Amino acid sequence: MSTVQISAADVNKLRQQTGAGMMDCKKALTETNGDFEAAIDYLRKKGAKVAASRQDRESNEGVVIARASADGKTGVIIELNCETDFVAKNAEFIAFGNAIANAAIEGGVKTVEELYNLEIDGDVARIKIGDAVIEKTGKIGEKIGVSKLEVVEGAKVVAYIHGNFRLGVLVALSANADGADEAGKDVSMQIAAMNPVAIDKDGVDATTVQRELEIAKEQIRAEGKPEEMVEKIAAGKLNKFYKDSTLLNQEFVKDSSKTVAAFLNGVEKGLTVTAFKRVALGA
Repeated sequence: MSTVQISAADVNKLRQQTGAGMMDCKKALTETNGDFEAAIDYLRKKGAKVAASRQDRESNEGVVIARASADGKTGVIIELNCETDFVAKNAEFIAFGNAIANAAIEGGVKTVEELYNLEIDGDVARIKIGDAVIEKTGKIGEKIGVSKLEVVEGAKVVAYIHGNFRLGVLVALSANADGADEAGKDVSMQIAAMNPVAIDKDGVDATTVQRELEIAKEQIRAEGKPEEMVEKIAAGKLNKFYKDSTLLNQEFVKDSSKTVAAFLNGVEKGLTVTAFKRVALGA
C-alpha cells in the first residue's frame, strides 16, 4: 500500500501527460507510490500506450458540438480535438463528439474533469468518457481529447453549430416566447459572425473598458486634439465600442436598421438575452 499522499494536482498532471481518466491516474500513482514514470508505464500496460506516446503531438483540429437539452433549459458546447482535418471530418469521430455532448447534457456537468467521469457506450460496454477517449486514441491513432466544455442555462437556450463543426454558439433568452427558436438561431448567427465581448455594456469587464479608454485617448492625442477635449472624445469612442462590441447594441446582421435588442423586442416585448457562449475551434 502506498504511503505517499497523492494530490489532485499530481493526478491532473498525469492526466495531462497521458490522456487517461482521473480515477485511472489516481490509481496508477497510488500503485506506483507517486512515481510518474512508473505510473505512465502502469497506464500503458492498462491500454493507454498510444495516448501516452502521443502527448507531445499538436491536436488543433477537431469538432465543436453545441447541444441544447430537450426542455430547452440547458445547453452545452464541447470542443473535441484531434491531430488532422482528415479525422475531424470522419463520421465516427463526429458521432463520438455528439455522444460526449449528449452525456454532458444528461449528466449536468460543469467541468471537463466531471465530464470525463461520465459514462457512454464504448466499443464493447459502457465506459467512462476519459477511458473512451483513450480507447478512441488507440483506435484512430491520433491524440484526441476534450479541451473545452461550456454550459449555459436559461428560460430558453438555443444551440447553433457553424462552419462544419468549427464554431458553436449557445444563447439563453429571457423567455420561451413564440418564435424563440428562430430568434435564438438568428441571434446565435449574429454571435458567430460578430463575436461580441458581452451582452451589453454592463457586462464588459473594467479592464477592457480601461484599455479601450486608454487606446482612445492616445489616438486622440496623436491627432493633435486639445487636452481639454480628450476625455469627452474618448467617452464618445467608448460608446462606439459598446455599439460595435456588445451584443444587444450591435446592428442586427439580418436587418441593419435595428439593433439586436430591438429585433428581440419585436419578437416579444421585453425579450432579451441573459447569457451566451461562443467557442471557435482552436481559439
